Amino acid sequence: MAPKAATATKPDQPPRRSLVTGGAGFIGSHLARLLLSRGDLVTVIDNLSTGRRINLPQRHARLRFIESGLSDALETTVRGETFDEVYHLAAAVGVKLIMADPIASIETNVSQAAALLRFAAACGPARSGGCAPAKTLIASSSEVYGKSTRVPFSEDDDVTYGATTVSRWSYAATKAVDEYLALAYHAKHRLPVVVTRFFNTIGPGQVGDYGMVVPRFVERALAGADIEIYGDGSQSRCFCDVRDVVRALPALLDSPPAAGRVFNIGSDDSLTINQLAQAVIRETRSNSAVRFVRYSDAYEPGFEDLILRKPALARVRSAINFSPAYTLERTIRDVAAWISGGKGPGADWSDWSDFVETPA
Repeated sequence: MAPKAATATKPDQPPRRSLVTGGAGFIGSHLARLLLSRGDLVTVIDNLSTGRRINLPQRHARLRFIESGLSDALETTVRGETFDEVYHLAAAVGVKLIMADPIASIETNVSQAAALLRFAAACGPARSGGCAPAKTLIASSSEVYGKSTRVPFSEDDDVTYGATTVSRWSYAATKAVDEYLALAYHAKHRLPVVVTRFFNTIGPGQVGDYGMVVPRFVERALAGADIEIYGDGSQSRCFCDVRDVVRALPALLDSPPAAGRVFNIGSDDSLTINQLAQAVIRETRSNSAVRFVRYSDAYEPGFEDLILRKPALARVRSAINFSPAYTLERTIRDVAAWISGGKGPGADWSDWSDFVETPA
């Protein structure tokens, strides 16, 4: 069963005020559209470094888009405003981008999360004697587990990172710091914060520019070009459709026992990257071949990857009855339809109606 649907605002109540940072990005834009569909007043802050304005409705009476760095917007444009819910998805994304500019990735992830948490602690709905903290969600990543060899990854497992001389692990360390900050705000300031660790979220709207494997494979398959697999393809991953992922986020904020806790969000159906490539070829009816690329050529010498990455989902299932509804095959077909329909990178696909329906 999928997570419960986002609760619509009742006719006799004022609409929720929701803030989505990074809301023009892949996951953020899907979330923003979901919140709009339930009647929220949605404010999106995004500097468009990796997000795209065309991912959001171009005109919507309940959507406000602010193109800005997050810290600047919090200190100026939205300073003093109150929000019922805050979703922090602004972050450096993709292994390729992180490897290319680790300084910006580290500074972005840590400083923006710190600024957002300070803001959320003071920006909630008014109550007697001041403002209550806003219900807040901090998006984290499966990268936080580092080089853990215990599978499936459980939220309370110990983590192990590589040496600081291997820049790939800098992303994991920054997201772990974000989690420490969020949980400290919950303990000290009673901020009702939820931390979510995403595992390989995929779906229509995702681009392969920053190393994301599924859109990269689909683009190559549709073009009949060789699908490039980094490493030997035996590494195993679990992929989850973004439309399942974003439905879980408001549900967690609506669950008071979830506050102050960390949740894995994803699928626990594993397959190898070799199997993924074959699934893409099959679902797109492509004649593409597969070509293997060494990690040192794809990224840098000494790059380290994980053989297995699989989430334990007992906690999120217990909290909100979470179970992904979209199959991998369905998602691959939808990604292919999005790209082949002229809605790929650089295109305006303001009509998302083909890609937002609830699966059968």
